[in-house]
Amino acid sequence: MTRQPRETYVSPERYGFPKTSAVVMRRRIAAIIVAVLAAASIAVVMVIALVTSATGMPFDGSGAGANSPTTADAYPADGETGAIDLNDPISPFSIEHPAVARLDPALRDAIQAAASDAEAEGVSIELTSGWRSADYQASLLSNAIADYGSEEAAREFVSTPQASKHVTGEAIDIARVDPALWLEQYGNAYGLCRTFANESWHFELATTPGGECPAMLADASEAQ
Repeated sequence: MTRQPRETYVSPERYGFPKTSAVVMRRRIAAIIVAVLAAASIAVVMVIALVTSATGMPFDGSGAGANSPTTADAYPADGETGAIDLNDPISPFSIEHPAVARLDPALRDAIQAAASDAEAEGVSIELTSGWRSADYQASLLSNAIADYGSEEAAREFVSTPQASKHVTGEAIDIARVDPALWLEQYGNAYGLCRTFANESWHFELATTPGGECPAMLADASEAQ
């Protein structure tokens, strides 16, 4: 009798296992594809979370923040509200725009001086927000409540019209991550300070030129 070598294939049916059909194989392949796609989606979510945590900016791929309190959903960037299109930030020298024209003069002078020096170093400072009307601020808070699910969560990023330094012309928001980092590093030379730990784009005139910036608040709710 001829002995078969161990490597010889033995049909699964011989040991009671069902034969793997083409349909079963296709189902297995489909399941593998679904698992791979799910893993890729989870990886994307984790990357977005890491970027948001590292920069302090809600992530939208541009560094400006799609859910930033400067999103002009309710008002067009037409002037009198102070709204600025996030996709088209403005220069601190755009004094024809109310967002700049209605800033506190000392703050406007400080950010213009900082922008000039930054430009000499190849850094372009632009604004996504400056002065805002009280009605516009109220609309931003309303939108944030809808986005974050509660007023308590929304007020970590958006102040009430009564408390907002934007409404009084005493705050600015910087477009993009690199200029905001430059201003955080050198802003105290102009009296400019980042004031909220969770908003890397938000600056106020919070010290004298060359002075030490005060400790940052955790978020906007602590300034209420």
